This record gives sequence, C-alpha cells and structure tokens, in this order.
Amino acid sequence: MAKLYFNYSTMNAGKSTILLQASYNYNEGGMQTYLITAKLDDRAGEGKIASRIGIDAASDWFTPESDLFAMIEMRQARGEIACVFIDEAQFLTKNQVWQLAKAVDDLSIPVMCYGLRVDFRGELFPGSAALLAWADEMREVRTICHCGKKATMVVRQDQDGRVLTDGEQVQIGGNETYLSLCRRHWRAALEG
Repeated sequence: MAKLYFNYSTMNAGKSTILLQASYNYNEGGMQTYLITAKLDDRAGEGKIASRIGIDAASDWFTPESDLFAMIEMRQARGEIACVFIDEAQFLTKNQVWQLAKAVDDLSIPVMCYGLRVDFRGELFPGSAALLAWADEMREVRTICHCGKKATMVVRQDQDGRVLTDGEQVQIGGNETYLSLCRRHWRAALEG
C-alpha cells in the first residue's frame, strides 16, 4: 500500500544522503524512482540532489507553480515508478503537498519527502506544516547539538558568526550560514 512519508530534521542531519541511498536501493533492485528537488536550492546545480558527503543524482525540480501530480503522472507514462523522492520538501506549497497525497491515493505510488521541519526562528515551513498534517508516516532524521543532545532547532548566522533573529524565512545556505542545536542551546543563542 502506497503512503506519503515525511522525513524531517534540522540542517546537516543527512536527509539528502538517506534519500539518495534509498533511491539507489530501489534502482539496484531493478525498480525506477523519480527524484524531484526545489529549484530554489541550486547549490549542487539545477536539477541535482547532492549530499555533503559527495554523492548526487540527477532530478527534476519544482517551483511554487509546479503541478507535482501532473509531473508524476507524466513521468509514470514513460515507465513504472516504484517510488517518488522529494528533497527540500519544506519549500513545497500546501497545494503541492495535497498533489503528492493525491499521487499516493490515486496512482498508488509511495512518495517520500525529506526536508526541514522548522526555520531559524523555530517556525514551521508551509510545506512542512502540510506534511505534518497529512503524511501517513513521519520519521525524524536525527543529528546532534555540540553538547551531545539531539538537535531539533537551527540558528542562522551572519558572515561573522553572529546569530540572526529576524529576516526572510528562506535563505539558502549550508554550514557557513546555519548551525543545528538542541532547544536549550538554540534559546541561549537567541537570547544572546
């Protein structure tokens, strides 16, 4: 039975690595997968999902205007899909999450979404909120704070390492911009 999955975490937890490994496992078993990522995050190049550890794979991309159900249906017309993988799922719109649920329900294709749960202010991303509401299964991908506790939050830093407390919800960046922390150290960082 096909399901909609949401695999969530903070930055640098290995979400893209897990996605690429899972897709590889399907492919190794002779099954085709369909990979999609946000066009907004093109650090690895447009139409590519990449991990910090050096593995990557070609993918299609979505924008807020993309009809993901139509994209999946068109891809399936070219050959059976065993699973759809979505990277950077926090950038999905509420309507796009509904389109993914429709693909699961109407096309019987499992959809595995990977993304951030909250932003640097501790607020849900719209795509993450919809996935938390509608996913059949949710899995936390764990990473750790510098203190050894589970990191559940992230801070945004400027080029001098100062913690930022306001700004646009979306700013693409990696280790130079974001730091994953436990809630206690996140609070301490915000309080200065």
